[in-house]
Amino acid sequence: MAQSVQIILEDDLEGGPADQTVQFGLDGRHYEIDLSTANAEKLREALRPFVASARRAQNKPARTTGPRSSGSNPETAKIRAWAKENGYEVSDRGRVHQSIKDAYYAATQ
Repeated sequence: MAQSVQIILEDDLEGGPADQTVQFGLDGRHYEIDLSTANAEKLREALRPFVASARRAQNKPARTTGPRSSGSNPETAKIRAWAKENGYEVSDRGRVHQSIKDAYYAATQ
């Protein structure tokens, strides 16, 4: 069974047919918008003075300096057990609320 899929772009600004998808970034976020040729040119024209004065940002590779630490406290199991024994409501997984940790440390030190 053969299937044919047709993708039709619609201009996100004005409706009607779009000719291209334009990608851009601002304030650390990346965007894309489907535009007609005329609207794509309007966007580029509006950004041209800013782009001319800007510098290209370097793509920063993700840091891979070793295994990631979960940041969990090795005493978490003890804190959970203490909290349950002392009437605190605490889940078996996830973060332990700071007020429970504070109470644990105050009671055990």
